[in-house]
Amino acid sequence: MLFHLTPLDAWLEHPDRPYSTPSLALEGFIHCSADEEQALVAANARFRSTRVPLMVLLIDEAVLDAPVRWEEAKDGGTYPHVYGPVNRAAVVGMLEARRDTEGRWASLAVWS
Repeated sequence: MLFHLTPLDAWLEHPDRPYSTPSLALEGFIHCSADEEQALVAANARFRSTRVPLMVLLIDEAVLDAPVRWEEAKDGGTYPHVYGPVNRAAVVGMLEARRDTEGRWASLAVWS
């Protein structure tokens, strides 16, 4: 399972098309995380000032049409990168990121 952070409005923007991000055009891939802990670290690093609902797409690698490469990042961690748009059938669930009392992204909950 891959974990991808996205503001809710970005996920809902084009429901009839495969999901994409600006990073796919700029860097050639979509950033993902390997687990919930890694996703929360990334949320606090990249989305700290975000005020809209922040979601985690749960992507089933077995259903994903695009190739995935596990690559080392500048911080020394290994992260999955999706080299193409995400077909919506590969998104098998969504979690909502929740903040703690100090404003940090601290937990993930099933979105309904």
